Amino acid sequence: MGARVLITGASGFAGPHLVRACEEAGDRVIAVSRSTGVDLTDAAAARAIVRASEPDVVHHLAGLASVGGSWEEPERWLQVNSVMALNLLEAVRTEAPGARVVLVSSGQVYGRPRHLPVGEDGALAPESPYAVAKATVDLLGGMYAETHGLWIIRARAFNHAGPGQSADYIVASLARQVAAVQGADGACRIVTGNADARRDFTDVRDVVEAYRALAATAEPGVYNVCSGRSTSVAELVALAGAAAGCEVEHEVDPALVREHELMDVRGSHAALTAATGWEPTITLEQTLADTVQWWVGELDRERGAAL
Repeated sequence: MGARVLITGASGFAGPHLVRACEEAGDRVIAVSRSTGVDLTDAAAARAIVRASEPDVVHHLAGLASVGGSWEEPERWLQVNSVMALNLLEAVRTEAPGARVVLVSSGQVYGRPRHLPVGEDGALAPESPYAVAKATVDLLGGMYAETHGLWIIRARAFNHAGPGQSADYIVASLARQVAAVQGADGACRIVTGNADARRDFTDVRDVVEAYRALAATAEPGVYNVCSGRSTSVAELVALAGAAAGCEVEHEVDPALVREHELMDVRGSHAALTAATGWEPTITLEQTLADTVQWWVGELDRERGAAL
């Protein structure tokens, strides 16, 4: 018999991948999202779903995820993300205090690390409303673990990518751009912001396996979920072109270049690996190839629906 696993944010990007991985492992999954009628900003609703689920494991992925969106509506990002986490933790405390909780934080809580790769001892110095909201979630998890003795993992996930991701994010945006012209004659024009900015990318399918491994074998605490290497936007563009089999014409749009861009981010997953044996297994080349093919199918469906 597998575990009873409650997954919030089950209809987001990582959520469906985690649901699938848990189900394939034999777990009984209770998937929670707004589409299932559960609003975690309602404390009573959060308590009700935790009470009914009687979970062995809780993966809290729910939240507003866009960094750009957080600058447009900072109050909403701060309120929704922190209130959902607070309500969930209170629900676990009162209804399922023995559950193992994986609270998904973000590598963005580190802001501009003084040293690379950044480890879990790096200072929290968030630089966007989204990152502040995630730092709040992270600190709430630490407080509930310390004060109430709950079993809580704070998983600081760095950038992840793969099939099913919105084109609001760089890897998916590049994949969509090349998928739209795959097979066409001539060069594929790709437009980005700063081509030299580097980020730490992990395939979403590896990320959800990290969450599962943390819930199964790690001691409570803080763990980075990352690849341990950084890749530039220019390198991603080349990978996207190779995945689509097209010659790339790369254009940098000054309007997309952020002021005070953080030029390099890279985390260390040494603590995660020591605790669970987890290592990333899917190459970035494969991530791009699979994401391009997902977007080919998605665009075909969009065209078919428009006819």
